[in-house]
Amino acid sequence: MKAPTLISLGLSAALALSSPLHAAEDPLKVGFVYVSPIGDAGWTYMHDRARKIVDKEFGDRVETTYVESVSEGSDSQRVIRNLSANGHDLIFTTSFGYMNPTLRVARQFPNVRYEHATGYKTAENVGNYQARAYQGRYLAGMAAGAMTETDTIGYVAGFPIPEVLRGINAFTLGVREVNPDASVSVSWINSWHDPAKERESAASLIRQDADVLTMHADSPAVVQAAQDEGVYGIGYNSNMKSYGPDAHLTSVMMHWEPIYQEKIQAVLNDSWEPESIWYGLSEGVVKMAPMHSDIPEAVVERINTHRDALINGDREVFQGPINNQDGEEIVAKGDALKDQQLLEINWYVEGIEGKLPN
Repeated sequence: MKAPTLISLGLSAALALSSPLHAAEDPLKVGFVYVSPIGDAGWTYMHDRARKIVDKEFGDRVETTYVESVSEGSDSQRVIRNLSANGHDLIFTTSFGYMNPTLRVARQFPNVRYEHATGYKTAENVGNYQARAYQGRYLAGMAAGAMTETDTIGYVAGFPIPEVLRGINAFTLGVREVNPDASVSVSWINSWHDPAKERESAASLIRQDADVLTMHADSPAVVQAAQDEGVYGIGYNSNMKSYGPDAHLTSVMMHWEPIYQEKIQAVLNDSWEPESIWYGLSEGVVKMAPMHSDIPEAVVERINTHRDALINGDREVFQGPINNQDGEEIVAKGDALKDQQLLEINWYVEGIEGKLPN
């Protein structure tokens, strides 16, 4: 099997506007576009880990390539177009801001299949996929709520899009499930990957009495800051314990390989459809890292009970009663938010300090 290839960002002088259908005797060419460096932790690291798993699993039937550190916007459109023009049969675009660039390129290459992560738009040859990370966020919030002594928890966040707001709200619901007096303060950095900003925001939250930190960003900088400052930290995307062995309470981990296995197999079987899928704890896409030994056993048991209930469908994260930040009831007792409502969240739950950015 060929080693994975890092695709050049340059375009050839003459680009065809469509690609031929995949020939069964040739390996399926699968491309991945990453928003940040692969590194050894975080969002892109876990996508690339999944790429390596499927590359090994499918053997000579599949050839994978990737481009890392691709900015959202026009740069991503150029990279996606380049992959399409260079014979790729299936392309995964792995950041929210790649949604419209993916759709624009897809119209030019009708024989290429595209899968976009965390978006909500589809087309004849474009599907999308998401992880129900908010399920893990809720469980991590329970750990944070149990371990805070100041009743102030800090959250470093990338951009105020529904995916991030779902996570913040779910985390806060988990916090207040075990500690109704605790609150969550959010610091927005307007970036997916900026370790310096992430660390600066973490330090600012600690100065505001936060003694547990978490984040929706790509590097382990927040967990490192927690370790250095003697507070607790909760990782995201990958297990970040090595970056804060004393601080690390747990991590919400994204294992994308079940989705990549399913989508690649569907193209090989000629059964691929441009659908929207949303997998979580029950499908093994969302997992929790081991809990810190400081967390009381009774709290861990309670977290595990809630985890099992989410997996079995016996409860939902966003089940009523839920109030918004102003104390108005958003979800009544006995009701739960439906997926479409989760995709459109633009409000904070009760217990979050500060105003939502416009």
